[in-house]
Amino acid sequence: MEYVQLNNSIKMPCVGFGVFQIQDEDECIKVVLDAIEAGYRLIDTAQSYGNEEAVGKAIAKTTVPRAELFITTKVWITNAGYEKARASIAESLQKMQLDYLDLVLIHQPLNDYYGTYRAMIDLYKEGKIKAIGVSNFYPDRLVDLTLFNEVPPAINQIEVNPFHQQIDAQKVNQKYHVQVEAWAPFAEGKNNIFTNPQLKEIGDKYNKSIGQVILRWLVQRGIIPLAKTVRKERMLENINIFDFELSAEDMIKIESIDRKESSFFNHQEASSVERLAQLVR
Repeated sequence: MEYVQLNNSIKMPCVGFGVFQIQDEDECIKVVLDAIEAGYRLIDTAQSYGNEEAVGKAIAKTTVPRAELFITTKVWITNAGYEKARASIAESLQKMQLDYLDLVLIHQPLNDYYGTYRAMIDLYKEGKIKAIGVSNFYPDRLVDLTLFNEVPPAINQIEVNPFHQQIDAQKVNQKYHVQVEAWAPFAEGKNNIFTNPQLKEIGDKYNKSIGQVILRWLVQRGIIPLAKTVRKERMLENINIFDFELSAEDMIKIESIDRKESSFFNHQEASSVERLAQLVR
């Protein structure tokens, strides 16, 4: 496994495994154990996923030392604010039977995320969290949070895929030394991504799948991809991206298919904020 160094000198695996929508406990335990066996060391969950306990049970079962694992969770909208966030992170630790978390993110830029971030800073200083960051923060909110807090975010987990490449947003994150992490690198299969002719042509050139091309493209951009699957063979395929390198020409070809729009939602649209608010009411 290759690693990146965050702005607080913590090392983080350069590819990760996500457990979004894997809610059956037995399945989640098995999937996480399979992922660790396949070579993943970064496991990404969230309070809203409903599977923190299952992730914790998998960690307890694996023979891989805890120090070699990088465990992430995220504070949900309903737990925003200083006191609620502190309590919810303590609950996450308890659910996962862990003494510390490697990374905690604010899941959405909604509600009292400033209070949440202050709680995360204090827990970071107390050693309960090794790194703190945000998720789904657009450049304006990211810069605001960075400039007005003593501990800057180490990570910004955002949607990045060939149809929404976030090139300008990445430049802002880089300016403030915030590592970009990509959710939905495959756009959840939208827009026929797995049959895209440009991506297929590049994959054929290297004898790699379209999924491997996308993950390699992200790694070469300095972005940490999070891929999710419940199939062991696909886990092995997704992590097998370190034996080839895309040419500059191929990187430009992929850049040409950027639609510059989300495949899911835009937090800067009132309707998206209203939709997320409805989920928690």
